[in-house]
Amino acid sequence: MKVRSNLLSAGKATMVSCLMVALNAVASPASPSGEVVKPNSPGKEVKVTAEMKGAGIVSSGVALPPIPPATGNRKNPVPSWGKPLPYPIVIADRRNNRLIEVAPDKRIIWEFPSPNLKVYRGNEDVNFSADGRQLAVSEEDNYDVHIVDYEKKELVWTYGTPDTKGSGDGLLNYPDDAHLLEDGQFLTADIRNCRVLIVDPKDNRVTTQWGKPGNCKHNPPETLAYPNGATPLDNGDILVTEIGESWLSRITRNSKVVWSVKAPNIRYPSDAFPTVDGKQVIVADFWKPGRVVIFDPATRKITWEYFVKAGEKMLDHPSLARELPDTGDILVADDLNDRVIVIDRKTKEIIWQYGERKKKGYAPGLLNYPDGFDIDVFRDWKAALKNK
Repeated sequence: MKVRSNLLSAGKATMVSCLMVALNAVASPASPSGEVVKPNSPGKEVKVTAEMKGAGIVSSGVALPPIPPATGNRKNPVPSWGKPLPYPIVIADRRNNRLIEVAPDKRIIWEFPSPNLKVYRGNEDVNFSADGRQLAVSEEDNYDVHIVDYEKKELVWTYGTPDTKGSGDGLLNYPDDAHLLEDGQFLTADIRNCRVLIVDPKDNRVTTQWGKPGNCKHNPPETLAYPNGATPLDNGDILVTEIGESWLSRITRNSKVVWSVKAPNIRYPSDAFPTVDGKQVIVADFWKPGRVVIFDPATRKITWEYFVKAGEKMLDHPSLARELPDTGDILVADDLNDRVIVIDRKTKEIIWQYGERKKKGYAPGLLNYPDGFDIDVFRDWKAALKNK
């Protein structure tokens, strides 16, 4: 979900300079107004390491139930399961190279193992389309993004060239975050190219670009400082997260900046989201010990915070935090602890967990670097699994 590896231990003062050294993107003509960027290089092939391949092509081996129809949506979700987890969640199990859906009772109900490690490897962010029938997926160190058909369990679209980084047409450099917008276009944050792209899957045309490869400074929408999150809001605006100096910006589809603020108490912001009511922002601090902050962007006042310095409750590089619908509790991808957890809003206790802390695996109950998730409010799995 962000630039990792040798940067994980970098201090705040050296983080941006470390990023600069790590980048190999070449500056190319770019425009925030939306015209297609012309290629200026064929891209550079990268060496695939054992870490990037992770566990290979793996599956839990669980017999999966039939998929119920999509009858809900984000505004009108299917019936809730209540506490501790109101809905099933699809997890991007990064180093297991799979997507896996887990019910609140921890049953595995859906799974998508990699169909081919060359094309599909290291899925790190996943989000449902507006109708719940497709999944948008990003793969940073495979340099591509995908659309997966949920019901057919098929890879149906790819943008970017696997194992090849670049800044020209059809090339990406560490793409993070992936969303299918209401109009069917694909949104992603291309971190090392310091840009956010909206691509039309019908013809692979870049319809909007904010930021410019090689110009990694905070001045949205013209330039961006290593964006690692781009989240659509209910009215169509985009919430952009920048690693550099922890900037968060709300930008309209016609490239107007509504507001731009620094996230309070955050060293390394990761994939900011709106709260359920849309009035505040929740953001994870990709650090050790990690932190989750909810704040009002108008005042920068923190209204809720989770921070534990040591022990079982400490977060280790959390990459995503979201407020849960129905309960208001907090769902967190605790990446380097190999778990996804729910934190009670009032008590700040961990009340639900999938995965075991510091134990990697792909059998039922285990994960390997879970890096992203989305909430399945579309299918009434509760009714479908009743008496099974």
